[in-house]
Amino acid sequence: MSSTSRASRTALVAGTVLALAAGLAACGGQSLEEKGGSHGKGGKDEIVIGSAGFTESKVLAEIYSRLLSDAGYRTRIQTLANRELYEPALEKGQIDVVPEYASTLAEFLNAKQNGAKAKPVASSDIDKTVTALKKLAAPRGLKVLPAGSATDQNAFAVSKEFAAEHKLKTLSDLGASHQKIKLASGEECETRVFCKPGLEKTYGIDITGLDPKGVGTPQAKQAVKDGTDQLVLTTTTDATLDNFGLVLLKDDKKLQNADNVLPVVNAKSAGDKEIETALGKLTSALTTEDLINLNRKVDAERLKPADVAQAFLESKGLVKK
Repeated sequence: MSSTSRASRTALVAGTVLALAAGLAACGGQSLEEKGGSHGKGGKDEIVIGSAGFTESKVLAEIYSRLLSDAGYRTRIQTLANRELYEPALEKGQIDVVPEYASTLAEFLNAKQNGAKAKPVASSDIDKTVTALKKLAAPRGLKVLPAGSATDQNAFAVSKEFAAEHKLKTLSDLGASHQKIKLASGEECETRVFCKPGLEKTYGIDITGLDPKGVGTPQAKQAVKDGTDQLVLTTTTDATLDNFGLVLLKDDKKLQNADNVLPVVNAKSAGDKEIETALGKLTSALTTEDLINLNRKVDAERLKPADVAQAFLESKGLVKK
């Protein structure tokens, strides 16, 4: 996953109605009336699949599109920069389905309903997190489909040499090593409970400073490779760690929330069982390792998301060649 991907997925940026309208217009968005009059083969309505502006979301949207197309729907993908734009569009029915992440969306809707300082509803327990998410989503006309095992959540990496020298496999090992750690991350890591404060409190890691190079950016990973920093904030589906000689440390005390991938649909326009069944084929088959490989195909091998999606579905036997 590229550096901008995680930022796009997790940043709490205030979206505006004007920005939403401009984003939809730029992507060729239709009004509800226009979309409602469009049908695919078999008389089924067109399904508009929303995608955020990062690699993983784009590939998942392409996969959703092919699965729904095979189920008889005409599909169209509409890319919006971030959740602040696509979530309101999903509520309004301007898009019908998006690939989402359980904890991130739960806390987004929690803040939207209860304010930025609301008590967290997400946790490392995926079942409890999805239950909380459904309660927040339903009043907004959104239906949360079942989550799979594939996750994309915050993670921390060190160089392979540093891990070998100090016998590190987990974040607990890092805390027990009593090494002084400079952390490459985004500036928000200073106050985020799942970043610096959590690493210090949960794992006893001695973080002496932050290097604000961003979340999983090439510059941040290079700093750890060079030894300027010792730890970098990235994600569990970062496909370029090997390029920098880095390895993830296991979150053995489950500091991070469960950000399992799951589809979220507009209940009115895309809440039928046929759509759930079609997308469920992916949910039951997709793994975290698959996400890493999909990201690598696009980010490192420079293949098109649509081609990567097609090859993946064929390899899993989910569509005919």
